[in-house]
Amino acid sequence: MRAPARHGLARSLSKQGVCSRTEAARWVLAGRVSVNGRVVRDPEFPVAGRECRIAVDGRELAPPARIYLMLNKPRGLVTTVRDEQGRDTVYRCLEGAALPWLAPVGRLDKASEGLLLFSNDTGWSSRIADPQTGPDKTYHVQVGGLPDATLMDALKTGVDDAGERLHARDARVLRHGARNAWLEIVLDEGRNRQIRRLLAAFDLPVLRLVRVSIGGLALGELPKGEWRPLSEDEVRALAAPSL
Repeated sequence: MRAPARHGLARSLSKQGVCSRTEAARWVLAGRVSVNGRVVRDPEFPVAGRECRIAVDGRELAPPARIYLMLNKPRGLVTTVRDEQGRDTVYRCLEGAALPWLAPVGRLDKASEGLLLFSNDTGWSSRIADPQTGPDKTYHVQVGGLPDATLMDALKTGVDDAGERLHARDARVLRHGARNAWLEIVLDEGRNRQIRRLLAAFDLPVLRLVRVSIGGLALGELPKGEWRPLSEDEVRALAAPSL
């Protein structure tokens, strides 16, 4: 029989969807967590899944209900649980909803907007974020300039930046005015500030960046700063491997 997987205590708490791994480590160090009736103060203490009885503040943990939701992230919010500089985070949009602990699935930087997923199902989240099998992400980007067809092809060819190869799976012009244009850019992988770095390599300043879809899940008419739960069909479709 295969032995159960063993993880550090803090990681085990986060994998159960109880809290973030960082928060779990704080709880352990503060003596709030016990394993099989004994207080453990080592965040890396090995535990073997459900074979161990884990309690926080004397209450044994029961697996929380799995939650999956989408948020229309406003510009100006940081995608993190707490910010060392005291800036507002995306969790402001979830205040008062009586939700269990949820983690963002991937991230959008402070200046970016649009579709952001949250879940306490770490396995599902990992599949969505996997650059090899996860769904494509589609963005609408307003740029300062009027890119031509040659430049759009160059975005798909890509550039080397800081030791990374950056490229778009697809790129096209949606519309343009006298000085600015809106582009649709599709990514099949997620690197830090990928679109901004890619466009900067071609001297195209980003004026707005909005993620409009992840796989077949579209932002649609969801108002700015609002969220909604995903349907069971949406949850399954997002986790299906991309072809």
